[in-house]
Amino acid sequence: MSAENGRPWVPWLVTALVVLLAGGVLFLAHRGSTQAQAQAEEARKAADEAQARARDADAARQQLAEKLAALETERARLTTEKEQLSTEKDQLSQTVQEQEAELAKLKATYDDLQDKMKAEIAEGAIKLSQAQGRIQVDLVDKVLFDSGDASISKRGQEVLKRLGGVLAKVDDKSIQVSGHTDDSPPSQKLQSTFPTNWELSVARAVNVVRFLQEQGNVPARRMIAAGYGETRPISANATPQGRARNRRIEVLLIPDLTAKKTAAVRTARDSR
Repeated sequence: MSAENGRPWVPWLVTALVVLLAGGVLFLAHRGSTQAQAQAEEARKAADEAQARARDADAARQQLAEKLAALETERARLTTEKEQLSTEKDQLSQTVQEQEAELAKLKATYDDLQDKMKAEIAEGAIKLSQAQGRIQVDLVDKVLFDSGDASISKRGQEVLKRLGGVLAKVDDKSIQVSGHTDDSPPSQKLQSTFPTNWELSVARAVNVVRFLQEQGNVPARRMIAAGYGETRPISANATPQGRARNRRIEVLLIPDLTAKKTAAVRTARDSR
């Protein structure tokens, strides 16, 4: 009897072993493939997470850069504002000092006029006033002129010499001399010379200006002569007292804008 005939189960056993071995190999291969896939998936997830973190880091860096740029812009703005405020403070301080110096000079001039004209002020022939950087001297006509005349009287010359002594020392003011009358027209005797109060008021103002220049040494370039006739009364013409107040010469000291502009230009040029 042959071996095959003696062991009929051997081929089946071999076949079963082959099948089991093949199954084991397939199982192990499948298991290895699954593990590789899992590892690959984990690697892909890790890569995605790394990319996400990189994007977040880039975004954070961008935000930080923008914040730093904004802070730098704000710092530059604050620095500029600080410099501007410092400049404005210096300019304001200089302006205050200039105003204080101007007020001091104005007060000195006012006090000087009060001292030189105290007799006429006491009798009411001259009135001094001061406001808004200006000084005004009102002189009633009888102090300077004879009735209906434009020529300066002897007493008027004395008064104007004292007035000129003060005005000649004032170098930062323009001086406007204006003539004023009441509403009575010039007498028939005077109408050939002064047809209306316009001519009389202008002639008186011009004569005062000329006297201040020639006898008081007040620079002509700083003086202005004007005549207003009866158009600017300071009292009613219904009474003799009111008419007397309206017949006057006004001397007005006002800031010299041309001189201030020239000084400002010179200061700006020197500061360059």
